[in-house]
Amino acid sequence: MIPTVDATIAGEFGRIMGWADKYRRLKVRTNADTPRDAARAVELGAQGIGLTRTEHMFFEGDRIAAFREMICSDTLEERVKALAKLEPMQQGDFEGIYEAMQGYPVTIRFLDPPLHEFVPTDEADIKALAEAQGKSVEDIKNIIAGLHEFNPMMGHRGCRLAVTYPEIAEMQTRAVIKAALAVQARHPEWNMVPEIMIPLVGEVKELKFVKDVVVKAADALIAEAGSDMKYLVGTMIEIPRAALTADDIAKEAEFFSFGTNDLTQMTFGFSRDDAGKFLGSYYDNKIYESDPFARLDQVGVGKLVAMACKLGRETRPELHLGICGEHGGDPSSVEFCHKVGLDYVSCSPFRVPIARLAAAQAAIKEIKSAEAAEAEKKAELEAKVEQAKAALKEATEKLTAAAADATDDVRDFIAAGLKSLKAGWEEAKKTFGEEQGK
Repeated sequence: MIPTVDATIAGEFGRIMGWADKYRRLKVRTNADTPRDAARAVELGAQGIGLTRTEHMFFEGDRIAAFREMICSDTLEERVKALAKLEPMQQGDFEGIYEAMQGYPVTIRFLDPPLHEFVPTDEADIKALAEAQGKSVEDIKNIIAGLHEFNPMMGHRGCRLAVTYPEIAEMQTRAVIKAALAVQARHPEWNMVPEIMIPLVGEVKELKFVKDVVVKAADALIAEAGSDMKYLVGTMIEIPRAALTADDIAKEAEFFSFGTNDLTQMTFGFSRDDAGKFLGSYYDNKIYESDPFARLDQVGVGKLVAMACKLGRETRPELHLGICGEHGGDPSSVEFCHKVGLDYVSCSPFRVPIARLAAAQAAIKEIKSAEAAEAEKKAELEAKVEQAKAALKEATEKLTAAAADATDDVRDFIAAGLKSLKAGWEEAKKTFGEEQGK
């Protein structure tokens, strides 16, 4: 086996990355769910986290048992009791990520996948869960069957879970805020501003419902701590309706993060998990030139992104905008994000250097295009001046020739005309000089 070493930003590579950072406008964040991934991304130049998927944290060790306990609960009190077991675990995870990011911004997405993904399918696991919950195997199987959905991607997930079970959003809020307060206390030099992201919003009223739960829990904890810490509540734009109504969504959302993986699925109307069965034929027949899940479809999905940016900032000018789908690491997609005015792109840790370079290339390309447009404008103006000079010369020659055979009265009239032409030329030169200086 050939020995390997971890990638580092050093030497000539580091020098190129330094040049890229000098020119780019877009910030580059990472998608990370663990302190290890977060720290690695910082080493590779990430300036924050654009997406932390909290559901990944529930699958470890005894956490899945507590989460399943919550799912199998019959009453609100039972769910709250189960969630109380998860809260310190989530808080610890968030503290680790905040520490790894060293004060950089962190966007934490609340629970997104449908609950059926967390329940067991193996008979032995079902039996163990039944014993732990004090229920029969048949009861557990009925609960699992009740979670079944024909189209889970568009089912009971995202903010819909928080609307149905607001206690989940409340627990996650407490974990986020308590973690931020603890880390802020340990690092007073950092400015901790937690970013809480509500997923799968398509209607402003559902966002407001969940946001109210978040704000109530967050404000109580911050007041109890005697802190003045700020936080942001935003949403993922991943449903076409959210993009189309972004002006309304922005009344509640303090930031947008475009979840272009789901937005692409819902705009095209096919699943990325199943599209591989037919996309090959689409490439062969030149229907699609590239995988829309790897390279952002700028004609359709991109139009929704651009529309949402414009509408959102019309409502909330300070709205900050990012992208957290894997398109955030694709160079052509990064260039598009630069053009439509996003503030950052977010991608997996090892794509961070690619995104940094692509962001710089996009900025330089924009500068070059502006310079070329200015040069073209200058050339057009100079051509007009040359045409005016030729016309003026021709008029002057004709008037001078006419004056030779004219009477004194007519000569005075021609002299006045020549004087007027000269004055007009001097004014034109002055105007041309001002245009060149712009």
